[in-house]
Amino acid sequence: MLNDKKVAVVVPVYNEETQILNVIETMPDFVDRIVIINDCSTDNTKKTLEEVAEKSVSQVVLKKKKKKIVRSRYNEAEVILQKIEDKEDSLFTPQEIINKTPEDDRIIIINHLKNGGVGAAIASGYKWCRDHKIDCTAVMAGDGQMDPNELESICMPIINGEVDYVKGNRLIHRSAWLVIPKIRYFGNSVLSILTKIASGYWSVSDTQTGYTAISYKALRSIRIHKIYKRYGMPNDMLVKLNIAFCTVKEVEIKPVYRVGEQSKMKVGRVIPKISWLLFKLFFQRLWIKYFFRDFHPLFLLYNFSFILGSLSFWYGIKVVKKMYLSEVILDATVMAFSFFFIIGFQSLLFAMWMDIQDNMRLYRK
Repeated sequence: MLNDKKVAVVVPVYNEETQILNVIETMPDFVDRIVIINDCSTDNTKKTLEEVAEKSVSQVVLKKKKKKIVRSRYNEAEVILQKIEDKEDSLFTPQEIINKTPEDDRIIIINHLKNGGVGAAIASGYKWCRDHKIDCTAVMAGDGQMDPNELESICMPIINGEVDYVKGNRLIHRSAWLVIPKIRYFGNSVLSILTKIASGYWSVSDTQTGYTAISYKALRSIRIHKIYKRYGMPNDMLVKLNIAFCTVKEVEIKPVYRVGEQSKMKVGRVIPKISWLLFKLFFQRLWIKYFFRDFHPLFLLYNFSFILGSLSFWYGIKVVKKMYLSEVILDATVMAFSFFFIIGFQSLLFAMWMDIQDNMRLYRK
């Protein structure tokens, strides 16, 4: 525990038989539960985890999952939320917990019955921690790329009640350019720019790191089963947290590479997929947060810019087509293109500026 607050670490695992034991053995003593999700590994990871499952008993006994809320005059909202959570249990990746006494064991092993992806594995771990009312839930990779000595600095802002979500930031470490492979650095930069726009957290710079911590309150505020199941999970998570008005902070961590890990991410394939995901998530945030939850002028300004941008694109096509065919271009066509483009571009810039200003309240330094 940290300051009498329960701490758990979710460890998604896929084919990490050579790395996972080191992750478990180096876990700090203040961690009350190590929740390992084996996402249908095809090597000996499952056997390795079964051997260590019952070797560690926690000193902190957890309360039994969820207590049924008794309806009263004032808690109908809580009753409805509990019913929704109960229904959503069946929407997670099919799984089984191999521990006989998970309330007492420090190491919790959850086996997925079908491969779901890293995001699905983290979602399963989050669900277990939410159901057991863990105060601070961190995420560490199963390949040993995250320094356990930095875990306390990741968790303390949650423990102290400063923020709802903490992300490690490797890019501000002075060794980042020297240690991170250049292709990954480039991919991270591209996705970070797109994630800033999509999520609204304009001050977050290392969007792709998976070294994070989240509060119990934040876990209750998002639909965990809807977390993106693959490598776009960190990006999708930020959008969901922003829609829920959760506060975020970044903590400097060191980049760790060449410790025996084997990357399963293909940058060339991942960037296009996540870019498309972020494109859809931007409009999702725009409608859910700025229209349905908090009607904001920037919703109108963004959409106004999109309409004018579409009109300028249409007139631009006409201008290019006439130039290609060597036909006379009417002054009205050129003026219409110029007008729609300039006003649309200015509207977009103003909408982005308002977006930045509005979300400054959700970022903590």
